[in-house]
Amino acid sequence: MKRTVSLAAAIVIGAGLTLTGCSSGDDASNGSASDSGKIGVILPDTKSSVRWESKDRPALEEAFKKAGIAYTIQNAEGSADKMATIADGMIADGVTVLAIVNLDSDSGASIQQKAAAQGVKTLDYDRLTLGGSADAYISFDNTTVGELQGQGLVDCLAGKPANVVFLNGSPTDNNATLFTAGAHDVVDKTPTVKVVGEQAVPDWDNDAAVTIFEQLYTAADGKVDGVYAANDGLAGSVISILEKNGRAGQVPVTGQDATVEGLQNILSGSQCMTVYKSAQEEAGALAEAAIALAKGEKVTTNSTSRDDTGKRDVPSVLLTPKSITKDNVDVVFTDGGQSKADVCAGRFAPMCASAGL
Repeated sequence: MKRTVSLAAAIVIGAGLTLTGCSSGDDASNGSASDSGKIGVILPDTKSSVRWESKDRPALEEAFKKAGIAYTIQNAEGSADKMATIADGMIADGVTVLAIVNLDSDSGASIQQKAAAQGVKTLDYDRLTLGGSADAYISFDNTTVGELQGQGLVDCLAGKPANVVFLNGSPTDNNATLFTAGAHDVVDKTPTVKVVGEQAVPDWDNDAAVTIFEQLYTAADGKVDGVYAANDGLAGSVISILEKNGRAGQVPVTGQDATVEGLQNILSGSQCMTVYKSAQEEAGALAEAAIALAKGEKVTTNSTSRDDTGKRDVPSVLLTPKSITKDNVDVVFTDGGQSKADVCAGRFAPMCASAGL
């Protein structure tokens, strides 16, 4: 990923737009197109991560409402065909800016091509569409995410000789490719660590991940001392197999997204770290970019991201992720990423107290 920083302040753009809110359901809409245009956002699913509906949607809704701009937000529920149908409907309904979290680059690029033919500006949200035509890309520095995960795993292994397994995210998600590359960059340079198994999980399917990891664990004769899991959902799948084998808490496991379950697993000792990417910060940055395009203005960016498939450098807003361990879980609470009440509920209350939370 090529980085060409132009405005450091862009890292925190949209901070004033990231108010929390609450919403449910597949569709949220606010009126018809106005003089400032209308923004459409298509979220990817409800299965790979709870963040899309619980964090991104309400933050985007609040930002658009505050700006007084018409918008519609829908969820593709993991179906590329449904995403294409939603996009067609949004374009027909007059959106002037369309932001997508693609389910795969081919289908995402097709949506963007159709949008451009109708004069609709497009944005890539969270995932870069390879071969696409988005006017800008809004995300976190995903190579850095992987590096934080790799370093977190190495740190949790504390210099001991270790066999590790990589459980990667969906092979159709460019972010997953970047996460894995960043993690390998750290792990592969650590002489005490040996990778003894690796496999991607199609569509980030947590149920499939259980079977895949159990097969990797068996293939390694159970001689697994650490696991790179690409997000908290996959980490939970890994932990279920470790529990089955009486090794939960003995084998460090990474994660990502700082979900309630992920943070609880960290507090209980069954997961060693996660990566926090503020959904409110990212949604705020997307809202800022989408509103600018809707008003006919340029998007303020701080970097570029290389799309080798499309042979172009995509103007980007890349935000900074944070590594979270038991020592700094409070960072997520302070930022509003999760509530202490949710994480520290029930049997986790004494664990929170023990961690000084």
